Amino acid sequence: MKKLLNTVYVTTEGAALRLEGETLVAEVEGVEKTTEKTRVPLHMLASVVVFGPVLLTPALIAACAERGITIVLMGRNGRFQACVEGPVSGNVLLRREQYRRADTPEEIIRSLVLGKVSNQRAVIRRALRDYGDEMAPTARAALETATDRMAQILRRVQLADASAEAMRGSEGEAANLYFAVFDHLIRSPDAELRWTVRSRRPPRDPMNALLSFLYTLLTHYCRSACEAVGLDPAVGFLHRDRPGRPSLALDLMEELRAPLADRLALSLVNRRQLRAADFRQMEGGAVLLTDDARRTVLTAWQERKREERLHPFLHEKAPFGLVPFLQAQMLARHLRGDIDAYPPWFWS
Repeated sequence: MKKLLNTVYVTTEGAALRLEGETLVAEVEGVEKTTEKTRVPLHMLASVVVFGPVLLTPALIAACAERGITIVLMGRNGRFQACVEGPVSGNVLLRREQYRRADTPEEIIRSLVLGKVSNQRAVIRRALRDYGDEMAPTARAALETATDRMAQILRRVQLADASAEAMRGSEGEAANLYFAVFDHLIRSPDAELRWTVRSRRPPRDPMNALLSFLYTLLTHYCRSACEAVGLDPAVGFLHRDRPGRPSLALDLMEELRAPLADRLALSLVNRRQLRAADFRQMEGGAVLLTDDARRTVLTAWQERKREERLHPFLHEKAPFGLVPFLQAQMLARHLRGDIDAYPPWFWS
């Protein structure tokens, strides 16, 4: 099984990353002297993610590209800007099959939607199990109704004659149900952290800011996973092709959003690791994480990636951080004809 390597996150503006031998060195320039913050051997790295203005030396960029270490550039607000990587190593025969199957995507869409809706439903059921007795009767009833309707959607998606458009519609219906009751999953005492509606580009409230940040991190891992197994991250099945959009990476992310990103966001808020003061509102209405809060989220994200779960198809335990790579591998095996269908990853 693939080894889970490290990701270096650099959130200090003005930091400098350089190459020293076979090691990445991170430094911050102070008033009187430059301070070394960390050093990581390149063979232990999978990627480097930097936020805001951070200096990267040409030698380090070249060394990372040569070794397949992805460098991701993010804005101050956590929005993706660019990705630096070495030569594309995609399998041309695998990609040609991917392009052919994208014209008749029904079976793969079915697996993706079943995985996503099942995992969203599992998040709600986990909340009912953990603290349903403490909820108001109306909240508990809303969550139970949502899980029942999502079970109906799952049965509908499993029908052999369901078209791609019908399944995309079912996925959208399930997402509306999920986010309609999302506020009942939040147990923070801060009124500012209550949920109203999903807003993006830019997020308009703290919970949307937190989810968008985690979704950006997850998209990066899914995109890297597609490249790692030779797939084209731009050509998807559930998501239609659009210039500049990593449609296949977004496909893989859909079934992992709820257990990896949503659950982590809820844990951080419900355990009061993040409070209303950890967010700031910008001119124009956008809401962003503060620098300290972003570091808290990144630390929790790294810890979540190390948690192990039993893979339902491989019957092996694997850390969360490897799940995107395992699912990309499963999809590649299906496209090559090694397995009959793409097996979604079900969280429990």
